[in-house]
Amino acid sequence: MAISQTLYLILKTWWWVLLPAILYFPLRFIYLWWVQWDIWYKEQEWILLEVKAPREILKPFRAMEDVLSRIWGIFDAPNWRERWLWGEPLLPYWFSLEIVSIEGEIHFFIRALEAHRHTIESAIYAQYPEVEISQVPDYTKNIPQDIPNKDWDLYGEAYQMGKEDYFPIKTYSKFFEERPEVVKEEKRIDPVLSLLESMVKLGKGEQFWFQIIAVPITDKQVPYIRKGKEMVNKLVFRAPKRKKSMVGEAAEFLITGRPPGVPPEEEKKEMIIPPEMKLTPGEREIVQGIENKIAKYAYRATVRGIYLARKDAFNAPHRLTARAYMNHFSTANLNFFVYWPRTRTRVHYWARKARLYLRKRKIFRSYIRRLSPLFPFPPGKGAYVLSNEELATIYHFPYQVIIPGVARVEAKRGGPPPIPTE
Repeated sequence: MAISQTLYLILKTWWWVLLPAILYFPLRFIYLWWVQWDIWYKEQEWILLEVKAPREILKPFRAMEDVLSRIWGIFDAPNWRERWLWGEPLLPYWFSLEIVSIEGEIHFFIRALEAHRHTIESAIYAQYPEVEISQVPDYTKNIPQDIPNKDWDLYGEAYQMGKEDYFPIKTYSKFFEERPEVVKEEKRIDPVLSLLESMVKLGKGEQFWFQIIAVPITDKQVPYIRKGKEMVNKLVFRAPKRKKSMVGEAAEFLITGRPPGVPPEEEKKEMIIPPEMKLTPGEREIVQGIENKIAKYAYRATVRGIYLARKDAFNAPHRLTARAYMNHFSTANLNFFVYWPRTRTRVHYWARKARLYLRKRKIFRSYIRRLSPLFPFPPGKGAYVLSNEELATIYHFPYQVIIPGVARVEAKRGGPPPIPTE
């Protein structure tokens, strides 16, 4: 009884000491929310760039990988002052890559900050000098902003990875066997053409929006390199090296009589055949894929697709266009994309109509604002690491614009006239 009375008196007298610890995380979240989205975000100027490709592109897929490598240079993690006083998020400079079909007319867009326009344009022109880049109004403002409503409906879903994101997806190097002596050999299989073929079939009153939100990262922000190396070591049976102290080495010498640094006889026998030689072909492919991915520049990415249409023109099979496209990059032994149930605009159980309406509104608002699916909360499984090679495989300009409805450059861009020498 005396103990309980003592505890009661302590809490009654000193309860206010616990209050800061209890309120710290809620107040921290509220403050960062205010300074990031009510101050920093509203001060940013966003632009939408449309990229029109020529009828034929002779560049290989690697050209888009180089473009994304240069764009990665916009990475700039905020310091303490920039984050807590100016409101910059931990990963402030994101952009979105978009392929859009508006009643069968297909467009390629890039949305980014005005401050990064020069970087993006120069990166694209360096590899694709024949393209045409222009700033255009945001197409998402051309339809009612209260969808779903009595006239319009939508279906949308974001995608998550089936395995840890240090496992790579199927990239362009797997779609062809590149031969240096045949320039166009690698262009015979272009996965983006299947997406464009589906998009061009949309009719009047139908739209399909495909979007990739990407933000440059390093291993410090998302430890994909460290986790990838740990998995590689696990696959090749490499034990992590542990440095022994001088006391430990002395004790080992007294017990075994073996000088420090000399492995026992059992380990010597195992070292005759390196662990890498014991891997099966499938394991070797996984190890090579992980090491290739973590050696490249990386982005934290979110991929989603939205099908919008007037209710009298809504065609249900068109809603899965993006899901079919994402299957191109899936492999059973490496990684694959699946739809994320938390974002899918389909509900089966209690309060179905209300929950379905809220999901549709949420994914629609997140798309037009180019934010993560679970905003304002952490993106969760809907954000994953994609290397510049993987991102270039999913989003690139088609090598041959033979599909009607794709916006393209009709005439080659001419360079400046030569300077007279006399």
